[in-house]
Amino acid sequence: MKTMNKSKIALPLHLQDFLDWIDVERGLSSKSQENYSRFLKKFFSWLDEKKLSSLKPHELSPEHIWQYRLYLSRECRTPKGEPLKKSTQNYYLIALRIFLNFFANRDIESLPAEKVELARNKEERQVRFLNIDQLKKLFEAPDTTTFQGLRDRALLETFFSTGMRISEVVSLDVNQIKTSANIDTFELVITGKGGRTRTVYFSRRALDWLQQYLAKRTDMDPALFIRTVNVLNATKETDLRLSARSIEKTFKRYVIMAGVPLNTTPHVMRHSFATDLLKQGVDLRVIQDFLGHKHIAATQIYAHVTSKQLKDIHSRLHGKKE
Repeated sequence: MKTMNKSKIALPLHLQDFLDWIDVERGLSSKSQENYSRFLKKFFSWLDEKKLSSLKPHELSPEHIWQYRLYLSRECRTPKGEPLKKSTQNYYLIALRIFLNFFANRDIESLPAEKVELARNKEERQVRFLNIDQLKKLFEAPDTTTFQGLRDRALLETFFSTGMRISEVVSLDVNQIKTSANIDTFELVITGKGGRTRTVYFSRRALDWLQQYLAKRTDMDPALFIRTVNVLNATKETDLRLSARSIEKTFKRYVIMAGVPLNTTPHVMRHSFATDLLKQGVDLRVIQDFLGHKHIAATQIYAHVTSKQLKDIHSRLHGKKE
């Protein structure tokens, strides 16, 4: 396919080149590529329905975009038959924006990406997090007189201390962790979402529980967090790494035991980590680095938490005294 002819190719036929571009040029994960493919196929399906599947990049107009937005808002439904949320509509529109950025990058004449406006969501994204008392109850739920309880306490402490995603915790290895009693904190460089590296920090408390847990390990498995089945009898290298699904089940069990909100997940611990730092006055840009967010917009959701807290304090206390 010659470059000079690409502008004459219908929009749907650019999909594979686009996926190759976000893979090589933007370094997106295979899961992200899969999602973008799915989002764009929704757009291509709409084009086909409107007899527009032969549309070329330079033929795409603001009116087409407007009609597609109306389609997403009024006609698309979830598997349960419900209208798409504004946030879900935006996933499809953002994919379309990046698709148009691809054309610009390849010098293929097309509608500018900024012509694709996102759906406005009047409802602020709700951030679920645990307060200090709830965290204490959750930490104390595991029975640390057992090997599994030690592992799970170390696991919970690691999530709150580092703010890592579940996939990042799953991939941790024993040889990455330093548990010397002579250090107060430990920093570790990890590779997170989108292949981006960042530094995470383990508190002295998290290190203490990791040290107690690792002291009970007799296996040769390289994974930091492992399944407990037959682990105490393992004498050779095995495949015991705890999966993301197993960690989610572990959380669910302790959430019920501790009596904290039932929607508490590993990601809620990440929210709790960020919210705790913000409440202590840590700058939002610093929290962005801690979390490994590519854009500050992803970190802005935590500002709503403290803004609401300040508003509640003002409403409750200010001007009450005569």
